Amino acid sequence: VQLQASGGGLVQAGGSLRLSCAASGRTFSRYVMGWFRQAPGKEREFVADISWSGPGTYYADYADSVKGRFTISRDNAKNTVTLQMNSLKLEDTAVYYCAAGLVAGGQRSRYDYWGRGTLVTVSS
Repeated sequence: VQLQASGGGLVQAGGSLRLSCAASGRTFSRYVMGWFRQAPGKEREFVADISWSGPGTYYADYADSVKGRFTISRDNAKNTVTLQMNSLKLEDTAVYYCAAGLVAGGQRSRYDYWGRGTLVTVSS
């Protein structure tokens, strides 16, 4: 699985950005898709993930720091996963990575495939 994230940029605090991740391969629906982020000088941390278990049935999980502000979604027909980020804060500034794995959870070790990150910068 190859992953390509896009959509990062510079945004003012309180604004919104939408990140997308395009995946290659024909088994996209099997994978749990996750977003992680890494701020300067900090460890890479879990942001959100989403899994699919049948038509119209999705499970999403979020880090406490983004609950109510970020929304993860996926389109299995297009092999894409999206992270809608609203009410952005200065502390959301980071490089955001999409990842794919077979087991849901916030641990980095559960994800086998990683895309190159996309930078999100939130300014005051």
